[in-house]
Amino acid sequence: MKAIVINAYGDRSQLKEREFPTPMPKENEVLIEIYATSVNPIDWKLREGYLKEHLPLPFPIILGWDAAGVVKKVGSKVKKFAEGDRVFARPATTERGTYAEYIAVDEGLVADMPKNISFIEAAAVPLAGLTAWQCLVDFAEIKKGDQVLIHAGAGGVGSMAIQIAKAKGAKVIATGSANNQDTIKKLGADHMVNYKTTKLTDVLSDMDIVLDTIGGEVEEESFKVLKPGGVLVSIVQPPSQEKAKEKDIKAGLVLLQPDGDQLAQLAEMMKDEKLKPLVGEVLPFSEEGVKKAHEISESHHAKGKIVIEVKKEE
Repeated sequence: MKAIVINAYGDRSQLKEREFPTPMPKENEVLIEIYATSVNPIDWKLREGYLKEHLPLPFPIILGWDAAGVVKKVGSKVKKFAEGDRVFARPATTERGTYAEYIAVDEGLVADMPKNISFIEAAAVPLAGLTAWQCLVDFAEIKKGDQVLIHAGAGGVGSMAIQIAKAKGAKVIATGSANNQDTIKKLGADHMVNYKTTKLTDVLSDMDIVLDTIGGEVEEESFKVLKPGGVLVSIVQPPSQEKAKEKDIKAGLVLLQPDGDQLAQLAEMMKDEKLKPLVGEVLPFSEEGVKKAHEISESHHAKGKIVIEVKKEE
């Protein structure tokens, strides 16, 4: 099978096409023929070597954390899936990545795709969707009527988070630029704050939940707009526990845990048209296509998800 790999840490020039044997599924795994995958910031951060202490993977490394495709083989103990099923998954860290034509994934990390969603749309969901879900539902325990601030609402995680929060009955404010105002409105946000022209503390207060996807000064400002007893959840850096205690705020860093059951809940939301993946770019499965995808992601200005089309949908 074809795969895009890195043989050493470094810049985008490290991304190379290679041939690998097609994996054989273990007894509890399904072999997925990948039709689409996507690029996330963790991909290029790992490529650059920023995460080598936390994710010590052996070279060559096949990057990628999202897969949408068709089940080609199932292990002897697999019960939930059969050959021909349309599925999507966020594989475990120890498994080979998804910049490839095939991947074997534990069935507990796989979910059926809704019929009204394409492979390209489904590939945009696992990492970003599960991250948003685990931040808002698991950590923040979002409930109807909560006032929720989501930073970078037009980004991969932000676009999912807006829709999940709205589906849970929250009032949603998202930050973004003027260029993304229409997008953020279409996603369902009740209000957008232009981070380039407006200071958060001038327009917001008494937030129940803040989802920080940026860190740094943004996280510092986020503390100031939360009410006592509120929740600050970050996906980029651990919030100050000293400040959290001082302000009576629950604060923490959420690191995604792959979960097929939660992915199935996201699939139900897509089936009911409560969640629509925001796909900003679709690029070809090639060295140049993946390099371009990394370049866009590294710009920090990607709108929605960057998807790599591995195989055309029939």
